[in-house]
Amino acid sequence: MRLGIDGKKMPEARKWGAVGILERARELGMAGVFFRTVLDMSPSLDLGYLREVRARADALGMYLETGVGKVNPYALPETPEVREVGNGDVLHGFRRMMEVCAAIECRELWVAMANYKTAFVGKYSTDRFRTDVAWHEQLAATEKLLKKLAPIARDLGVHLNIETHEEATTFEIVRLVEAVGPDAIGIVFDSANVLQRTEHPVFAARRVAPYVRQTHIKDALVASGPEGVRYQTRPCGGGSVDFAAILPLLTAHNPDLNLSIENDMSHDDRPRTPVKMRIDIHDSEWSAAHPDLSPEEFDAFLALVKEGDRRVATGEVPDFETFAERRPGYAETIEDILDTARHIRRICKDFSLPLKDAPSAGCELTTASHDR
Repeated sequence: MRLGIDGKKMPEARKWGAVGILERARELGMAGVFFRTVLDMSPSLDLGYLREVRARADALGMYLETGVGKVNPYALPETPEVREVGNGDVLHGFRRMMEVCAAIECRELWVAMANYKTAFVGKYSTDRFRTDVAWHEQLAATEKLLKKLAPIARDLGVHLNIETHEEATTFEIVRLVEAVGPDAIGIVFDSANVLQRTEHPVFAARRVAPYVRQTHIKDALVASGPEGVRYQTRPCGGGSVDFAAILPLLTAHNPDLNLSIENDMSHDDRPRTPVKMRIDIHDSEWSAAHPDLSPEEFDAFLALVKEGDRRVATGEVPDFETFAERRPGYAETIEDILDTARHIRRICKDFSLPLKDAPSAGCELTTASHDR
């Protein structure tokens, strides 16, 4: 395994471009960068430039991962760039992206089903609860599109890996992989998103581990709230995700898996009002919308909520309001990344997991921006 970072969330990412992000990630001690889509590296799919990015990653001894976007046809209008790069043809747009990814030896490709709606709190923040199109219809449409993309993936020798995003359960994603074929479809395991579907991260990891080919390493704290369960992303080690249990599960199936940190974006890069995230477990529609979830796993999830309550009450971790008001800028975001990296490296060392990057590497880039 190697420990890297999500390139889109790197502080000042828009300022530096893909090559600059690689260089600054290396200075932080990262062993690679996961660019969410290939369009984040080059909106025009300039193969010459993408080869420069590949060459720089190789020269730095870093992994380079990327993706191609949303594969739920009902969510595609929210990502018009896919259709644009296909000159109006969505399938051609996907093919073009997949071809340039294969050309630069990026063969594990992130996809997801929908976007999180930060403007809404609770169930309507995800497309799972859309009222204009049922979730089962979205799943069926996603499967149909993936079956059209799978032959292209097989021909190019790439995998389309579905993220365990906020709207989908791991049960559903595993079924999609098995329906389309694991020779073309895999999973990006986001270690914290599963909490939003009231799944326990360790239970979820067991389900998806055979198919996991990419990761988003992320933590979140869950605790009781007045209208449901509160959810807030935190640096790894400060939330409810047990990485000491999860990482060995993933490594057992894929010892060469890259671990890509997904931190919160710096408020210097994207000023915003703190997002309140709520899991509506008391809503009458909630249980019906999660038919695969066992009582045993739901009880284990509620135990995490209870433990979150205890940690907040004792002051072991900051409460939700205090943490939200941090509004981390450049320096604080760098420290959050380094804290997460230290936590993951410590676990890998304690459990003798095969993490290839040296814990002492890099860290020249700390709390002061380069050329600000």
